[in-house]
Amino acid sequence: MAERDKRPHRKPQTQPGGGYWLAGTHAVAAVLANDGRTVRRVVATAEAAKGLAAAADVVDKAAIERLLPPGTVHQGIAALVEPLEQPDLGDIARAAASRDRAVVVVLDQVTDPHNVGAILRSAAAFGALAVVVPDRHAPEETAALAKAASGALERMPLVRVTNVVRALDDLKEAGFWVAGLAADAPATLAATALSGRVVLVLGSEGEGLRRLTREHCDHLVRLPMTAAVESLNVSNAAAVALYELARA
Repeated sequence: MAERDKRPHRKPQTQPGGGYWLAGTHAVAAVLANDGRTVRRVVATAEAAKGLAAAADVVDKAAIERLLPPGTVHQGIAALVEPLEQPDLGDIARAAASRDRAVVVVLDQVTDPHNVGAILRSAAAFGALAVVVPDRHAPEETAALAKAASGALERMPLVRVTNVVRALDDLKEAGFWVAGLAADAPATLAATALSGRVVLVLGSEGEGLRRLTREHCDHLVRLPMTAAVESLNVSNAAAVALYELARA
């Protein structure tokens, strides 16, 4: 498909947030391996601290559990971290400019942190450039989101924008085609044969894509599902769609 003309990008967006605790061997190992992450403190049991690639305060399990929400699976280790400094949409557009193929995921008011975390993981697995969410009606960077991402939050940019529709227009100006995933779309994602730079837009868990968001998509596409189920969870749908774009 032909590429769109490139035009100036918007000014950077800032990300709100404060420090929070991450727990679990995989999550803590991922943050310690990320030079871009500020870690305030690491606490671990004597067993979990063995072989750890950073200094930790050795404490017992009860002390760790007092720092975390009830029921958190911590595996004897937790870290107090600052939210990541994320790139803005202009940074993502500039990174895509040097690529023949690029995928950006835009989430239109997906509010469950477990879904957003799982989508981050799929986006990292299938080579997307970034996941974009609105400042409002999207979860903050939290322990639940990071746990669901299973380390992908350290590698996949989570970009916040003030307005999803305006962000789609900015990405169009940067040479992207915008495809919204909708169950009632006239064609499947595979049949649409998208190539080059593509934005994949997914709607909220209950309502799907909002009207204005749909209207700003170049294509509405669906997955080739049977009638056995009405719909897929948004994170499952994202994984299938990202796989399809990666193999095209």
